[in-house]
Amino acid sequence: MAAIAEAMAPNGTVLGALMTFIGWGVCPLAIVLYILGTPARKRRLRRQADEQAAADTPAGDGPPPEPPSTDAAAPTPSAHRQP
Repeated sequence: MAAIAEAMAPNGTVLGALMTFIGWGVCPLAIVLYILGTPARKRRLRRQADEQAAADTPAGDGPPPEPPSTDAAAPTPSAHRQP
């Protein structure tokens, strides 16, 4: 409303109204929203750190699984042959 009053005043300008809107409206609102968003940013960073830590730890105690063989005739290590 102060920006509208600045623009409509006899000695006011549109540039003055724009600067008033930015200086008294947008900047303070941006600061308040940044401060209010701090807890959410902390939770997001903590969750990302937990996910990264979970991805870095191995899932099991055994050795990693063997990659599949590219040779179709080769038996798999888990296959059993009957005599």
